[in-house]
Amino acid sequence: MNMIIVGCGRIGGELAYRLYLQGHQVAVIDQVDDAFNNLHPEFRGRTIEGDALNRDVLQRAGIEQAGGLAAVTNSDSINAVIAHVARTVFHVPNVIVRNYEARWRLIHEVFDLQTVSSTVWGAQRMEELLYSADPRPVFSAGNGEVDVYETVVPRTWQGHTLADLLGVNHCLPVALTRAGRALLPAPETRLETGDILHISATFEGIEALRQRLTQTQEK
Repeated sequence: MNMIIVGCGRIGGELAYRLYLQGHQVAVIDQVDDAFNNLHPEFRGRTIEGDALNRDVLQRAGIEQAGGLAAVTNSDSINAVIAHVARTVFHVPNVIVRNYEARWRLIHEVFDLQTVSSTVWGAQRMEELLYSADPRPVFSAGNGEVDVYETVVPRTWQGHTLADLLGVNHCLPVALTRAGRALLPAPETRLETGDILHISATFEGIEALRQRLTQTQEK
């Protein structure tokens, strides 16, 4: 698929490389030539120096054949205008905008744009992680019979296996995140203090797990 990235800062450079690795044809637009230094050395897509508000620049990037466009500059107004033009004038099917300043999200909402706000998301995640380690629901399936819960592994479970912790009925592991990297854990995975666990469970299962998390364990 042909993809266009507008803005080659840290996010734009990383996104362009990730899309390239997935086999997409990627074109990156930025007004500043030095910005392309943010691209991975192995990136083999196209780079176009110019103003993405210029129709000719967008056409040189192949917008008329693009399957997706991400506007990720540090200007919320520019992102909004480029995304609106891509969707309404060139009918690009998948258009995403970056929200840089949280207070300007209204601009994107007015245009009814799909928005990713790293500032708001990051602050929300930090707020959640500053709370207690008690499992908290993050997703509910059906009518709430099964929820996905998030919990932080306490110091008392350092070095124990996942099977030790989930020795209760109606609880299944979904993912474990350590140092910002997620993995699919095995029963024999050794837990470390601060690991983030996502667990699917019934109400009965999560109540039993809450009790186990508060227990002092001896290895």
